[in-house]
Amino acid sequence: MPTIIKEKQNLTYLKWSHIRHSGGTAGTFLKSSSTLGKKKEYYKLSLFDSEKGIIGHECINEIIADRLLTILGIEHLSYTLINADIAIDGRIYSTYLCASEDFKKRGESKIALDDYYRTGANPGESKYDFCVRQGFKEYIDRMIAFDYIILNRDRHGANIEVLRNSRQHTLRIAPLFDHGSSLLCSCLTPETASAFDVMADKPCNNYIGTRSCLENLEIIKGQKNLFPNQLKETDKCFLLDGLDDILPAIFINKIWDMIYERYLFYENL
Repeated sequence: MPTIIKEKQNLTYLKWSHIRHSGGTAGTFLKSSSTLGKKKEYYKLSLFDSEKGIIGHECINEIIADRLLTILGIEHLSYTLINADIAIDGRIYSTYLCASEDFKKRGESKIALDDYYRTGANPGESKYDFCVRQGFKEYIDRMIAFDYIILNRDRHGANIEVLRNSRQHTLRIAPLFDHGSSLLCSCLTPETASAFDVMADKPCNNYIGTRSCLENLEIIKGQKNLFPNQLKETDKCFLLDGLDDILPAIFINKIWDMIYERYLFYENL
């Protein structure tokens, strides 16, 4: 399946559920799902405003994060960016949305990490130490480094999932997913994108660590080569391929500067 489908698709049959946006920008995130045959697909929109329509670009961030994880060699949920017509409350909107498949294997059930911690942690055990005890250390360390690079604002306890198969007695942590609230997500105009400080430390909803992605690097300080692969300047073309007619150039260039400069900062800790 291609990363970007630019030919307009008719997805007006999808029914959207409203998820209130927890950040400072007014609006909601809408999600939907569809089952064709035995395959279930999940869809989500960028930030939606009932008067202005789709005003955010979180779905594009999701694709960029997907590609960056591929470059770095980290297991993750893959997304497809789709140009589509959709219907919300009787109105038709033309937008780019994200689609992904279910990452659960047959027979698996999922539980959010925050619930898993509440039911299994030892008295006084930190969330990080609990994850280490469960065998999730490499995953969590990589997640902390990656979330710093993209300035992920929303790594809450339900955005990390544990997958269990009770019959086969298996347990694994889900591939990394949900990175839309990252990069320049707070910038809704070229002017705010131009003024954005790519190295700034913004308040983030981190389940593990503090509300600072920068401070969270202290958890993994001194650990080298967390990523199987390195990010190189030549990766810019792959990372941003096909987005030049979807996102303004100021956003594209600023996003690359942000990713590469923050990656270099992490690498030189």
